[in-house]
Parts: sequence; structure tokens; C-alpha cells
Amino acid sequence: MKKIKIVTDSNSGITQREAEDLGIAVLPMPFLIDGEQYYEDINLSQEEFYGRLQSEASVSTSQPAALDVTDLWDKLLKEYDEIVHIPMSSGLSESCHTAMGLAKEAPYAGRVFVVDNQRISVTQKQSVCDALALAERGLGGQEIAEELVRTKFDSSIYISLDTLKYLKKGGRLTPAAALIGTILKIKPVLQIQGEKLDAFRKVNTLKKAKEVMIAAVKNDFETRFRELAERGEMMLAIAYTACRNEAELFAGEIREALPGAPLRFIDPLSLSVSCHIGPGALALACARILR
Repeated sequence: MKKIKIVTDSNSGITQREAEDLGIAVLPMPFLIDGEQYYEDINLSQEEFYGRLQSEASVSTSQPAALDVTDLWDKLLKEYDEIVHIPMSSGLSESCHTAMGLAKEAPYAGRVFVVDNQRISVTQKQSVCDALALAERGLGGQEIAEELVRTKFDSSIYISLDTLKYLKKGGRLTPAAALIGTILKIKPVLQIQGEKLDAFRKVNTLKKAKEVMIAAVKNDFETRFRELAERGEMMLAIAYTACRNEAELFAGEIREALPGAPLRFIDPLSLSVSCHIGPGALALACARILR
């Protein structure tokens, strides 16, 4: 049986310590803060990130340098036969396309398989767990990649924002719309269905936002994922930005409202998404479990 190494990036929410425990590799995502480069979970912690974000520093995301990617692959291919690389969604970053281009060239062609399955944060983390399970079953790198892509749309994420400030700052919302939203205390609920982050619903309290997210996942289980849910092949996860206590409270509400699916993760949201939505965000996700 081939020795396969699973690789992802820090957008999955998997820390370097967790990666070591899981037996995978995590490529840290780079950030520019006031012109200086930092790497998530290497020299930039969650606490440091939000401190700088809220201090009005200039914060922007970047993609890993091609040399950083190939250096990691070169190191791993000395010990492993194949690599399955699971980056963040190609709809949210060019890093996936960059990795796919690199994997087509020697010496990586036929040995490195890049998965473009439109995942981010806790759903990307579930893809890593799926890949590990498939490798344990004896599937090769190409087979694992194909299975992850085949099931790429079997997931949803709903995100409640505490503030419109960072959407405005990132140019995703006009100043006038942000001002009106702030005055009316609007808390938008966004969704990620595949490639893009889109508007889903507008509410004015966190309580209502949580009700909307739970109702949305219930609807997914009754419609899009009905057969998977009935077979027990769907999982739930919570992601949050700098509001762990609120996420823990939300977990209790979810377990009561959706008792049929396991709540597998309660993790900080990827900093690449957090950069655009700010602290105080809460997300509910569901994804298929591959066995």
C-alpha cells in the first residue's frame, strides 16, 4: 500500500499542534499587517491577529509563495509516495489554482494531487478527516482526490456577523450601506455554498441570527442532504471569531435542535475569512462524512 501524506493549509483551522497529532502537514497562510509579513500559527496567533485588526492596522491576506509550497512537497516526497493537498476554496483564493499548476509539472505530476473541493474552515477540516479515512482504507492519492471533489457540494456554512465594519473596510459594502446597517443594528447572515461568500438573510439580533442558521441547516437536512442525513452521514460544526463563550452556548442550542447529527468541531474561523468579517462572528456548518 502506498504511503500517502495529507496536506492542507491553515484556513482549515487545523493548528500545527493538531497537524502533528493527526499525522498531516499544514501550510501556514501568510498575512500582511502594516506591510510586514506574518504566518498564521507560526508568528501570528489568533489573539495577535484580532488585536491588530481592531487597532485599525492595515491587514490583508495573501497566498503561500510557490516556493513555500514546493519546498514542503519536496520534503514530504522523500518519505511518502504521494501527497493529497487540500487547499482553501478556489472561489476564495488563488492559492488552489497555484498549487494545481505546480502539481502538473515534474517532479510532482502523478505524485501530488490537489483537491479543488470548494471548502473552507471547518468543512475543509472535515475534508482532511475524510482524506485520512480514505487513505486508511487503502485508496491512492488520485482516488482520494476524486472522491473529495465528487462530494464537494455536500456542505453548507452559515455565518452571522456582529459588525458591518470589516465588510465596508474590505470594499464589499458601501460606506452608506454600512452606516444604515449600523444605525438599524442589522446583523447579516452570510452563506458559503461552494465557491463564494454570499448574503443569506438580514436580522437584528444574535438570537434571531442563531435561529436563522439552525433553520437553514434543518432545511438542508430535509432537502439537499435528506438521504445523507437519514443514513447518518452528515456532521455539524461551529466556527467563530473571538467569541468562544458564545460558540459554546450556541453548541448547546444546536445539540437540542439538531440531535441527529454529531457536532464534531467548535473551532476558530479561518483568519482569511475573519479578516473580512471581523470579531464576534458565529457560524454553523454541516458537511458529509465520508467513510
